[in-house]
Amino acid sequence: MARMTPDFAPLFIGLISGTSADGIDAALVRFEPHCELVCGQTYPWEAGLRTRLVALGQGGEATSLDELGALDVHVARAFADAAVQLLEDARMERSQVGAIGSHGQTVRHRPGGDAPFTWQMGDGNVIAERSGVAVVADFRRRDVAAGGHGAPLMPAFHAALLGSTGEDRAVLNLGGIGNFTLLPRAGEVRGFDTGPANALMDAWCERHSGRSYDAGGEFAAAGTVDTDLLSRLLDDPWFSLPPPKSTGREQFHLHWLQARLDETAPLAPADVQATLLELTAVTVADALLATQPDSARVLVCGGGVHNPVLMARIAARLPQAVLESTAEHGLDPDFVEAMGFAWLARETLAGRPGNLPSVTGASGLRVLGVVYPA
Repeated sequence: MARMTPDFAPLFIGLISGTSADGIDAALVRFEPHCELVCGQTYPWEAGLRTRLVALGQGGEATSLDELGALDVHVARAFADAAVQLLEDARMERSQVGAIGSHGQTVRHRPGGDAPFTWQMGDGNVIAERSGVAVVADFRRRDVAAGGHGAPLMPAFHAALLGSTGEDRAVLNLGGIGNFTLLPRAGEVRGFDTGPANALMDAWCERHSGRSYDAGGEFAAAGTVDTDLLSRLLDDPWFSLPPPKSTGREQFHLHWLQARLDETAPLAPADVQATLLELTAVTVADALLATQPDSARVLVCGGGVHNPVLMARIAARLPQAVLESTAEHGLDPDFVEAMGFAWLARETLAGRPGNLPSVTGASGLRVLGVVYPA
């Protein structure tokens, strides 16, 4: 693929709404002479649209093809509006932006079976038309077509910015789903999902408190871990799968949780929240100890970095490693993924591959994404 990056456009925008669909993260990024977050903002979803996207992401069925088509457009409009608002907030012009890298909103992720697929809503045509900026979108499906999981896609970005020749490191993203990037001093980069991070906790908290997330981990801190429920949650066969592995809300959702609650004695909501938090801590720690036990440092990004209860539980299970925010290494933990999709857009326009077969299981390196000219 020929290089398409405008030489006069030093900025890129990354857009992503994660598994929790708690907002559209938008990052305006400069990559020369070094990677710099120029402006980062999170823009809220319209409430009704978010509700429908969360329901679909949890395995719900669409009422019709017409609904799916309309949702694809509504999501794209929201992403385009976020990009335009970000430029206004940063007081930048569209002509300064080489491209928007749009992840979209995942509504289904099925990388296994006879017809593997992954689907991120948000038509790049609409984003380009509405924003007036070139768009790179649909990053995951080429990797899936090549036999990979299409996820995680951040390890190449993490390796470029956070690797070290002096120690084994791991980057832990605590979004709706948890995932690791393993950055050894020597050897190939690896990465994989670990299971639910915030998605289940957020959904349970919203059901029982009306709040979209457990601020500061206070809800979980008010409860006690139920070992019987924790054991039933950990019995899910997905946790014992070897990498490469990826998952999403369609696998770990409230119906999945409720089926296991029905097998236990009634629990107080706070006890369930405490157990869900412990599930995240256990699966994260077990995954790292099984794959890179000598990690000296774990760099954490994503919303979970702001939950001191969760961070403390992970640290307690990984006493051999220093657990710290990516902010200590120059990357705002709230916008690492959005910055990563800006970086992926830049790689695509430069004709460089964005996946790592050692992470996704794809048959080879691939240039990712579809380009929608301005």
